[in-house]
Amino acid sequence: MKPEEILDELKELSKKDNITRDELMIILKKYAAEISVHDLMMATARMRKDGEFVHANYREKYLKIYIKYFILRMKEVLNNDSYDNEIIDKKSFDISFPMLKRTFEKEMLSDQKDDKFPLIYVITALYTTFILEEPIHPVGSEFPGSLKVEKRNGEFFCPVKDNQKDNVNAICHLCLAEQTPNI
Repeated sequence: MKPEEILDELKELSKKDNITRDELMIILKKYAAEISVHDLMMATARMRKDGEFVHANYREKYLKIYIKYFILRMKEVLNNDSYDNEIIDKKSFDISFPMLKRTFEKEMLSDQKDDKFPLIYVITALYTTFILEEPIHPVGSEFPGSLKVEKRNGEFFCPVKDNQKDNVNAICHLCLAEQTPNI
């Protein structure tokens, strides 16, 4: 099974009138099971390399959060059987598909066809958004200026969401967090 096949399965799933969490989880678990410890190590190394461009004051916080909530979510996906099998937000799912496809293709390194980073990215984004119903960046994620993703009265707020509204490739479009007011 090739990592990019997840896109075909998600596209087929999107043809349904309603999609349940269980239907989505079957696909996510199937592909998460294809990710080895070696794949996770390679993805972690890639994130560490990308982290070199993050300001030194935020680099370790960035890496800790991204590795924990992005890379290590694969085990959580495989072991999670305790979600409610409700219908997911079909409109958001349909809107997310082209963006996830572009991101998958952009993240695929042309010289490394066995790179599983794009697959991990897609699984994590869909799992976090539609199964956990949490923001892509976890609560407490810090951005320059000591701004953080927050949860207030059951709603999630991100201080930088509006900064990405013109970036068609930003995962922020999928995220359920709202822009933090007054920022």
